[in-house]
Amino acid sequence: MRFSSIKYFMSDAFKSIWRNRTISLASVATVAATLFIFGVFLLVGLNINEAVADVEDKIEVRVYLDLEATEEQVDSIETQLNSETGVAEIEFETKEQALENFRKELKGKEDLLDGYDEENNPMQASFIVKLAEPKYAQDIEKKYNNVEGVDEVGNDQEIIDKIAGLAKTVRWVGIAIFIILIAVSLFLIGNTIKITVFSRRREVGIMKFVGATDWFIRWPFVIEGIVIGIIGALVSTVILYFAYRYLYTSITTGMFITTLVEPVYVLSTITWEFLLAGIFIGAVGSILSLRKFLVV
Repeated sequence: MRFSSIKYFMSDAFKSIWRNRTISLASVATVAATLFIFGVFLLVGLNINEAVADVEDKIEVRVYLDLEATEEQVDSIETQLNSETGVAEIEFETKEQALENFRKELKGKEDLLDGYDEENNPMQASFIVKLAEPKYAQDIEKKYNNVEGVDEVGNDQEIIDKIAGLAKTVRWVGIAIFIILIAVSLFLIGNTIKITVFSRRREVGIMKFVGATDWFIRWPFVIEGIVIGIIGALVSTVILYFAYRYLYTSITTGMFITTLVEPVYVLSTITWEFLLAGIFIGAVGSILSLRKFLVV
């Protein structure tokens, strides 16, 4: 393709966008809204996945001991736990340590435990079992619930399953909405191109008559759709970045550790994904809208 042809295609595309600026603006807004909403669901899904991964890394099983458990039973339980597949580390927490740790977790509401001391301690001693992988939690819970000297066994698997289920739901809802909005975007961009082609149908007919190829006629309109898609992608990226950065700052202020995806991810990764999606939406919308006009 010669430079003069490229220059002609680009010039013709931008002139067409300006002539039909009202509907072109509507198309840009629709593409931007489509990608922004998809970006919101994408970020929510990514942050939920981060939360799931963080919880899985910290998952542990607590084997709570009977208040009347004998020293022999406690030693036997510890020996069995050390021989279990998937157990990475075992820590014994006494009743006194459990009460002290609970006081620390209350953070400013320690007075709720006033009256409880070493002689009047409602907490239970327990083994804190850290796992190599979360999948071993259920097996250990089932096995040790019936062991002598064990009162009960608790693990966080139910919480992880709920978070993972929420992440899956968010992903599917996001995909469904994205598909619907893509269809709307294709419709609007297609209408923009159709209006342009209709106003120039005589010119298109003459070009076909003198032997112009379909792609020579098609390229200015395809470029027009791509430009609309790119502008929509950039607008949605800017809005998503500043909105997410504000939310991220509000949530993480005062927190030393956070598992949230950082706002820079929007600029470093989502921008390129949005640009590719915008180009695809614009190009496909243009090509589909031109088909019947090129049939002579």
